[in-house]
Amino acid sequence: MKNILKALLLACTLSSGVTIAADAVQYEKVDIDLGDQASLQRGAQTFVNYCLTCHSASAMRYNRLTDLGLTESDIEKNLMFTTDKVGDTMVSSMSKADAVAWFGAAPPDLSLIARSRGADYLYAYLRGFYKDPSRPTGWNNTVFDKVGMPHALWELQGIQEVELDEKGLPVMDEHGKPKLKWVSAGLRSTMDSNGQVDTAEYDAYAKDLVAYLVYMGEPAQIKRHQIGYLVLLFLFIVLLPLTYFLNKEYWKGIH
Repeated sequence: MKNILKALLLACTLSSGVTIAADAVQYEKVDIDLGDQASLQRGAQTFVNYCLTCHSASAMRYNRLTDLGLTESDIEKNLMFTTDKVGDTMVSSMSKADAVAWFGAAPPDLSLIARSRGADYLYAYLRGFYKDPSRPTGWNNTVFDKVGMPHALWELQGIQEVELDEKGLPVMDEHGKPKLKWVSAGLRSTMDSNGQVDTAEYDAYAKDLVAYLVYMGEPAQIKRHQIGYLVLLFLFIVLLPLTYFLNKEYWKGIH
């Protein structure tokens, strides 16, 4: 019995250490508004155009996008490229064998990625890709070191590389991550980007995509929040006056 208790205590201690270590990593806060249907629609479009080629979302059906203000006709015309049935799940057309051959492992299903990783992590990840010739895909990531995924949005964001000091060593930021700078030869030269869009526009793309991933992790939460507001409104308008007058009637004979 003592050995079992010691094992449980050790497990709790180790899990606490892992939690503390994970919490020690701070990412920029991204403000996700699941009530912004336009943002969620743009995020769904980005997901279908850039992510669904490799990643599936097998827990999400296309027709569930009607919750975002889209009609089934809109979905069929603009968002369905891997199936012809609006009731099907979002499954990538790439086979697992091809994925393993090209990337070394099958890309993960993204249905619950926002619930497992968090919105702030995903936002930092989408903006953290940089050029790394030592990697098989030519890309690495400040959030996920030695990532196997290439930068699917590189044409939009542009190409970044690690900033080096005079000794040729990576310059680190306050979080111990390598600082990035824009590669001078890009698709388009601007003050803060060399991609098809500037930094602010790309950040908006990333935010919309993260918002959609958060929504996809629990599509019912929008309806759940709406029901919650109605319940609170009912309690305030109906039950609060009823409780007040009932309390007044109960105590009037005592005073």
